[in-house]
Amino acid sequence: MRASGPIAVIGAGSWGTALAVLLARNVQQVRLWGRDREAMARLARERCNTRYLPGVVLPPALRVGSDLGDALRGADDVLLAVPSHAFRDTLAAVAAERPALRALAWVTKGLEPGGGRFLSDIVADQLGRGSSRALLSGPTFAGEVARGLPTAVTLAGNADAYVRRLAARFHADAFRVYTSDDLVGVQLCGAVKNVLAIAAGIGDGLGLGANTRAALITRGLAEVTRLGVALGGRAETFVGLAGLGDLLLTCTDDQSRNRRFGIALARGMSIEQAAAHVGQVVEGLGNAREVSSLASRHAVEMPIAEQVHRVLFHGVEPGTAVRALLARRSRSETD
Repeated sequence: MRASGPIAVIGAGSWGTALAVLLARNVQQVRLWGRDREAMARLARERCNTRYLPGVVLPPALRVGSDLGDALRGADDVLLAVPSHAFRDTLAAVAAERPALRALAWVTKGLEPGGGRFLSDIVADQLGRGSSRALLSGPTFAGEVARGLPTAVTLAGNADAYVRRLAARFHADAFRVYTSDDLVGVQLCGAVKNVLAIAAGIGDGLGLGANTRAALITRGLAEVTRLGVALGGRAETFVGLAGLGDLLLTCTDDQSRNRRFGIALARGMSIEQAAAHVGQVVEGLGNAREVSSLASRHAVEMPIAEQVHRVLFHGVEPGTAVRALLARRSRSETD
């Protein structure tokens, strides 16, 4: 049985709006909050997020606004849907409005910029180590979810009862929720796949073909699995929806911001031009630095992720990075 109390979705970008629409269609009271007062007033008036989800009408059960206190007041559950660079500050604002909050879910895929920490650790710092924490992840494009196309996701958390209750809220005929307790593994999948999608985009932008794309995806999966197991994640997580599923989606479809960003770089755009061309947050751009640092600290070899890092932060040309990968010595596939 689904929870009947309101759920507050904090962040009115494409993904936050899509999930708010999904929850409202599940006959739930939903409050969607966004920082931009003018944009939220327009959203409330037009009942459509014309910037991110044109043509998707907001259900009557979905209330929108820019007053954070109003969105949180009386909400049974809180879902953060903001970019990783805004996660800490947004969480602090939420906690200031709801100091007794001890459970939080989020859909942000990434590591904290500057420190490479898991977002679950940021939540634990703010809400307490005994708090319930959960991440919704997997192969998802916001537009397809908002249009009601079939989707399957992973909901990972540290408290079984909390995860099951959230799963019941999200689960619908066209939105299947699988649960997991591997919060570390699922979080890492969401961060690294964005970096690997940039690599896939670079390969496609250089015209290297389908063989190259398949090799990048397969060897990228080996990289994220090595790092994930070293950090305490379970190997099976990386061949599931949050791992292989999301990696395939992000590396092969033009709806992927990170893939489009990589294509733009390969075609000669600067980092700034490529980011502007995409027009939305490219999580892999920030995550590349954190993933490279994390791999170095744990002595895990991640050659594809490292070459992306070199392209983004050391001025290496995309073609040079590809040649460096091709020049690596032959080795056992299981190494």
